[in-house]
Amino acid sequence: MADTTDTNGPTDLTALSDRLARASAAFLAFRPAVEAGDPWPLSPAYGTEPESDWGPKELLAHTAEMLGYWPAEIDRILGGGTEPVPFGRVSTDPGRIGRIGRDREVPTAELFERIAAGANKVGTRIRSLSAADAARIGLHPRLGDMTVGRIVERFLVGHLEEHVEQLRSILATSPTGSPD
Repeated sequence: MADTTDTNGPTDLTALSDRLARASAAFLAFRPAVEAGDPWPLSPAYGTEPESDWGPKELLAHTAEMLGYWPAEIDRILGGGTEPVPFGRVSTDPGRIGRIGRDREVPTAELFERIAAGANKVGTRIRSLSAADAARIGLHPRLGDMTVGRIVERFLVGHLEEHVEQLRSILATSPTGSPD
C-alpha cells in the first residue's frame, strides 16, 4: 500500500517551511502556560495508548524527539539508492516509547529549548531540499511508498500542527486555565 496523497504535482517546500514556522511559533507560545503548571503529573500511560492520554510532559518529550528523528530518516532516504529506501517506525516502536518515558522527566524549559532548536533545524533542512530531493521515495513500514515531500508534510509539519492543537486542548482543561 502506498501513500499517494501527493500525486498532484511537486511538493511546495516553501509553503511547508512557512507552515512549520507558524506551528513552531504557536507551540512555543504555550511555554509560559506550561511552565506555570509545573510540576505536571506524569501520565501512567505513555506507551502505545492514544496520545490524547498524554500530559504536557509526554507531549513535550515526544515533540522534541520527533523533530530529530524524522529528518534523520529523510537523510537515510536521500543517501540511499534509486529504489525506495526503508524508513520510519510505527507508534509501538520501543525506541520511541523509551525516549518519551525518559525525556518526560527532563525539565520543561529544556524540552522547550530542544523543540525550538529542533524546529529551527528542520526549517533549515526543508529549505535546503531540492525538488528532486522532495520527489525521492522512501518505504514506510505501514504506509508504503512515500515521497520525501510527503514525509515532511505528514511526519514533521502536519505532526507539529497536530501537537499544537493537542497542547492547546490539554492546557484548556488544566487547572491553570486557558492558554489563550
